[in-house]
Amino acid sequence: MTYALSIVNQTYDAVLALVYPQACAVCGGSVESRHDGVVCASCWAGTRLFTDDDVVCWKCGAPSRAAIAPDKRHRVRCGQCDNDQFTHARACGLYAGGLRASVLALKGEPNLSRRLARLMYEAQRRTPINAADVIVPVPLHADRERARGFNQANLLARELARLSQLPVDEYSVVRSRHTERHRAGMDAKARRNSVAKAFVVRHPKLISGRRVLLVDDVFTTGATVSACAAVLKDAGAAEIYVLTIARAASFHIASVHFDALSIKS
Repeated sequence: MTYALSIVNQTYDAVLALVYPQACAVCGGSVESRHDGVVCASCWAGTRLFTDDDVVCWKCGAPSRAAIAPDKRHRVRCGQCDNDQFTHARACGLYAGGLRASVLALKGEPNLSRRLARLMYEAQRRTPINAADVIVPVPLHADRERARGFNQANLLARELARLSQLPVDEYSVVRSRHTERHRAGMDAKARRNSVAKAFVVRHPKLISGRRVLLVDDVFTTGATVSACAAVLKDAGAAEIYVLTIARAASFHIASVHFDALSIKS
């Protein structure tokens, strides 16, 4: 039955690509499967996605090229996220190639491809963010959401909730202040100043004691999710995890730091 369904889906994809051809948002070639969204299979294959084998800052998820034994990876730190208010942050991969094209497409149209949803779900199941017990999308200001017509973080949160069977809370956290759009070239300090005191928890009783998974599209400096995590912490959240589609491709750990625990070689 599964094999037969696979053949039907492949045939449908081939017919759809022939009748309604779609150009890949990365290379301009043909997207042959509707499940791939706006990116062709070849460009997806060339996109940098994170796996369990990657060495990353255990707190913020920044990637490193260092070779670290698996039993010591939970002590790796980048040294740049010490003051961020979230517990741990992870992303599906780098903001480039298929992930970048998918994020840009999602900002324009509320369509989430099956491939992107699956990547988010696979990332959510990994340690340590798999300990979350409720999903909270990073909110847009009401004016901006009305202008756009939707909040892409809500779309991601709903689909992730469906796949993971975790509850989603779209109402407890609101963006109370209209903030300046983050532009390319803004440094970390400017980004943090722009979102300072921008979020409010309306229903702290629904947050208190929970292990929250904040969901958003892109992690750049961490300013937005850290500001959101701060109010969740004030409301009594036990832990605040972060999951984004992608994180800025420009930042890698230049040199590996370790936490305060001693590490025996």
